[in-house]
Amino acid sequence: MEYLDVVDENNQLTGKTEERSIIHEKGIWHREVAVWIMNEKGEILLQKRAAIKKQEPNKWATCAGHIDAGESVESAIIREIEEELGIKVRIEELEFLKTYKKQNDIPSNNIKNYNFQYMYFLKTNWKIEDYKIRLEELSEIKYIPFTEFEDIVKSKDKNVTFTKQSYMPEMIEILRKKL
Repeated sequence: MEYLDVVDENNQLTGKTEERSIIHEKGIWHREVAVWIMNEKGEILLQKRAAIKKQEPNKWATCAGHIDAGESVESAIIREIEEELGIKVRIEELEFLKTYKKQNDIPSNNIKNYNFQYMYFLKTNWKIEDYKIRLEELSEIKYIPFTEFEDIVKSKDKNVTFTKQSYMPEMIEILRKKL
């Protein structure tokens, strides 16, 4: 079982932990991490979530995941990158961007995902073949040109997890400055 730290609506630790499934069932505030990965051509890495995932199966996303109970934000982002993409990074290679407060209800799965997401950025020269994806996490990865990334966000493509997030116009501007 996976346990997460419970936070309040202001992202303050409450001292409580709860099972991940209960957190999503009841809409309890918790913390997550995400990283936007860009290659030297200014392309954004997208990953297709595995069909067996409970949240957003078969949809394109960025590398993201939960911060386990007692785990630091920095340890969580490094762990998620390695778990999903098979790449080891050092925290010094990552740039912290911002923390976003998110409330996502996914009625089809009866999931209430209320979290504070710590956003990071990584500029890399990794090629697709450098990644070693775990098939229980992902089915595919690809780099897309930044203009295509912008179009996906603007069109609110339903096959992409992050397009419905209110922070995406700001995130596009932040990432554009990284080109």
